[in-house]
Amino acid sequence: MSITVRDVRSFKHRRERFAMLTAYDHPTARILDEAGIPLILVGDSVGNNVLGYETTIPVTMEEMLHHTRAVVRGVKDAMVIGDMPFLSFDTSLEESVRNAGRFLKDGGAHAVKLERPSVEVAAAIVDRGIPVMGHIGLGPQSVHAMGGYRVQGRTEEEAERLLDQAGALEKAGIFAIVLEGIPAKVAARITDALSIP
Repeated sequence: MSITVRDVRSFKHRRERFAMLTAYDHPTARILDEAGIPLILVGDSVGNNVLGYETTIPVTMEEMLHHTRAVVRGVKDAMVIGDMPFLSFDTSLEESVRNAGRFLKDGGAHAVKLERPSVEVAAAIVDRGIPVMGHIGLGPQSVHAMGGYRVQGRTEEEAERLLDQAGALEKAGIFAIVLEGIPAKVAARITDALSIP
């Protein structure tokens, strides 16, 4: 791995745009890595896109670790980020940390991504030396609770909640954050308020 957490943070400080793309297998990861993509996410969207599930909810830790290992084998320079599946975190601190550690130890990932995590869980994982990428806004793992795939942050109250959540996650030590399904103006406010990309 050539790309580190420090490199990712420096993208923001240098105001440098960068790409993060998703891969689920060795050949795709190799192509992305050779193209110079610095961050490769092994997304739980493997459930919808490869495994035939209707949502990401049925995806298991074992399935994610299998695909993470395949992606890692195809990468020389990119940072590989494992997407923690539904109920693999935010159940208990101990289980959350253990599962995050499995992505690094068993899967070979360099970091994990947590979708709409509690600040306490994100901080506990970071405290164990595991780099964490946050993810706020539209959360496919919460599709049933949200009543479908709906844009988040349309009202000022929702926008403030997202801004507060992003700030709290940054204070917990995450190195970057995904803003999904958020209006551009709200995403810009969040981006401007944070020191992380």
